[in-house]
Amino acid sequence: MTTVQSPPARPTAIRPRVVARTGLYVMLAANAAVVACFFAQAGFASNALIVLGRLTGLYGALVMAFQLVLVARLPWLDRRIGMDRLTGWHRWTGFTLLWTLLAHVVFISFGYADGAGVGPVTELVDLAETTEGVLRAVVALGLILVIGAVSARYARRRLAYETWHFIHLYAYVAVVLAFTHQVAVGTSFTSSPAATAYWYGLWAVALGSVLLGRVALPLWRNTRHRFRVSAVVPESDSVVSIHITGRDLDKLPAQAGQFFLWRFLTKDRWWQANPFSLSAAPDGRSLRLTVKAAGEGSAALRHMKVGTRVFAEGPYGAFTTLHRTRTSSLLIAGGVGVTPIRALLEVLDGHAVVIHRVGSERDAVLHDELRDLARAKGAELRLVTGSPVPDKLAPGELKRMVPDIADRDVFLCGPPPMMNAVLGTLEDLGVPRQQIHFERFSLAG
Repeated sequence: MTTVQSPPARPTAIRPRVVARTGLYVMLAANAAVVACFFAQAGFASNALIVLGRLTGLYGALVMAFQLVLVARLPWLDRRIGMDRLTGWHRWTGFTLLWTLLAHVVFISFGYADGAGVGPVTELVDLAETTEGVLRAVVALGLILVIGAVSARYARRRLAYETWHFIHLYAYVAVVLAFTHQVAVGTSFTSSPAATAYWYGLWAVALGSVLLGRVALPLWRNTRHRFRVSAVVPESDSVVSIHITGRDLDKLPAQAGQFFLWRFLTKDRWWQANPFSLSAAPDGRSLRLTVKAAGEGSAALRHMKVGTRVFAEGPYGAFTTLHRTRTSSLLIAGGVGVTPIRALLEVLDGHAVVIHRVGSERDAVLHDELRDLARAKGAELRLVTGSPVPDKLAPGELKRMVPDIADRDVFLCGPPPMMNAVLGTLEDLGVPRQQIHFERFSLAG
């Protein structure tokens, strides 16, 4: 099968993920130092609580800007770190932001209350009524509290993604309110022209990143490529492949192993975005995704009409050959998780072993394609069937199937319980972490 994408990346000693992660850490540390310098330049209040309140407020603003960069879906970061990890960092950074801003309110309220001889609640109400920008800050904090509550694991599991996403959009309202509060009352913001330029520049970069990655780039790509459904092919009773065509697909920077957020523009589906991996390496003429009917939405794809317009966001993901460290590979797929594995096998060079774990042979999606592809590339294909207990991918079994497993890159994709079990097995077998590649295909962590 001929593809037009770039040749697979050669194994590298310097991991792209490490480079990107280090770059983020350095950027955050450098900005933290700059914020501290401007804070000191602005001078200190006589009350220690007010000093702490102002400092936590400034670092809260910095964390908020950093959060925006993490979810901006910038291609350079996404290809090296992956949307799943960036989203996870965004989530934990969000809780850091929540506690930082709460500390800011508490310190400021108690600090000014101490000087005024009133209670902290009374002082906060007085500040909101009499000081420009404080009421906006209180509203922003309220929005962040609501968003934090619905993002807690217990609540998140019980909310539909669309509901959670709609509530989460109010974070941008909170950002605007917090920024205007900082402009109105921030002594560090106005302490010098350099400080003012810094804060305006920081927020411009953060908000500009979101607009670029999540609005401008998707709109530009969809306008350029004009994606449409070209074929709907049932693969089994519960699995269907959808073929997508468009203009200039050879210019689309998609790689095997990546995924898109797909919106099929029908009257009952246009508002739903689903993360589906490419199940074949992009060839410059079409894209293919293969979906298992796991809910009403994915089951309805079987009846999608040819010609339906598609709005695709992406490509996303770091589950690609960019992160290879060895010349030989082990690819482990569970169930329909075979889709990005099958695409990766198409472009990998070097010797590969492919293990497909399913309940029964009839659950082996795309098995005929996988077998033919393995034969053409000289790869070994092993179909592992049976119930989850006993674990047929336990350390002893996996070592028997792949004796040199510690000398291979391992690409893993499947249901979360299976992935967690295999990750534990790989750790038991001493496979170095830098050789293990996986991605959890989720919109909200």
